[in-house]
This record gives sequence, C-alpha cells and structure tokens, in this order.
Amino acid sequence: MTAAGTAPEGTAPLVDLRGLGKVYPTRTGDVTALTGVDLQIADGEFVAVVGPSGCGKTTLLKILAGLEQHTAGHGTLHGTDLGRPSGDAGMVFQKATLLPWLDVLANVLLPVTLDHRATAADREKALGLLRMVGLEDFATKRPGELSGGMQQRVAICRALVHDPSLLLMDEPFGALDAMTRDALNVEVNRVWRETHKTAVLITHSIPEAVFLAERVVVMSPRPGRVVDEVAIPFGTVRTPDLMGTPEFGALSARIRRHFEVKAA
Repeated sequence: MTAAGTAPEGTAPLVDLRGLGKVYPTRTGDVTALTGVDLQIADGEFVAVVGPSGCGKTTLLKILAGLEQHTAGHGTLHGTDLGRPSGDAGMVFQKATLLPWLDVLANVLLPVTLDHRATAADREKALGLLRMVGLEDFATKRPGELSGGMQQRVAICRALVHDPSLLLMDEPFGALDAMTRDALNVEVNRVWRETHKTAVLITHSIPEAVFLAERVVVMSPRPGRVVDEVAIPFGTVRTPDLMGTPEFGALSARIRRHFEVKAA
C-alpha cells in the first residue's frame, strides 16, 4: 500500500466506481439515492464512509455486495462488474442476525454450508476465526447465551469464513454501549491487520471512522455523492489513546464541519 486509497503503480484498484448512481422507482415518483459516485479502493485498504441519514451509504454498501444493482455509471470488484451477489464480499449488518437455533460454530459456517457440505478444513478455519476474536470457547453456545458485542464478533467471523477479498460493515456497532463499541473498534483494527482484508465501514460516528479507517469518505445529503476524502495518517495499529490526541481531534473536526448546521 502506498498513500491511502492509492493502488501501487500499474495495479488496478480492488473496487472501482465511476459515475455510479442508483434510482428507486416509487408509487409517487423516482427517488435518487446516489448520483455520480466516483470511488476507488485499493487492495488491503480500510475505508470508512460517513454521511447524513438517508444519503445512500447503505445502498452503496449493498451495491458493493451485489445485493442491489446500480442504475447509472459503472462499478467493478476485482475487475468484475458489480450487479450480482459476490462470493468475494462478506457483509456484517447492523444487527448480528445469527440463527438462534444454531450454535456459534454453525452460525460462522453458514456461508460455507449454503454452498457445500462443511469439511473438516472449513470447521478448523471457522474455529481459527473464533480463536482470533477470543470466542473459541463459545463455539458450542447458542447466540442467546452471548452478549451483543460477542454476537457481532461472531458475525464478523461469519463474514470472513469464505475468505472474501472485501469485508463490508454496515453500522455494526451502533446498538452497543460506548465501552463495548470502543473495545470492538480495537478488535476490528486487529482483525483487519491480521487478515489483510480490504474493509469498507459505514458509520454515523465520526470518531469511529477516524479511529478505524485509512481514509474517510464523506457523502452529501441525498442524493448521495462524494464531497470529501480525508486521509488518516496514523499508521495501521490504532490504540484508544489515539482519540485523545490533537491530530485526531483536528481530523474529526474537519469531517464534522461538513454536517454543521449554519445559524440563521
């Protein structure tokens, strides 16, 4: 990786969006969710996307996952056109959405078992992911026996079990208390470093975006478009004391200015 968001010379970006748009037809007229989105994400980069509610952040993530089709422009993942569900993307949703009748290991293996019968190697990989997030001893527990933070860690393992290039996270910690959220941010930073995945995080928390990302993409109110890209120069290892530094505060303030309401 060179500068944040810059693929090595001669290397195509993992994600390449050019003039991407999305229009939803409704009973009372078309609604434009995204317009003219230009965004390139390098292999191994961590990008956070922030913007006001309703600006199309989740729509953008669903397009990257192949769960929604764009209606304008062009987008590729690993050089392949977006538009259909991709085995090269794993997604963590706002809620863990674990199946309550399956144990933790079976929930992690779910993407594999939907594709083929899980092998011993698949199970060992799933256990390795649980070990990485400190949950190997909970493999036989049911989701209802876990805290909310533990459930989201299981969801992250599930998104990674089929070894995708791209990890997509849609406000995964928004429902958690502040202390759990901070702890999981440190955990996500470690998981990203150890797995070398390309990560895209949707969040309403500017400090969370600055803490986790190498680059923060700022989107406008609907119809969403990219209005700023802020490089985060803190290296790959992030620790909680970073949030108390003047540099962290200055970058957060720069991003926050995009959303300040001007007094009349």
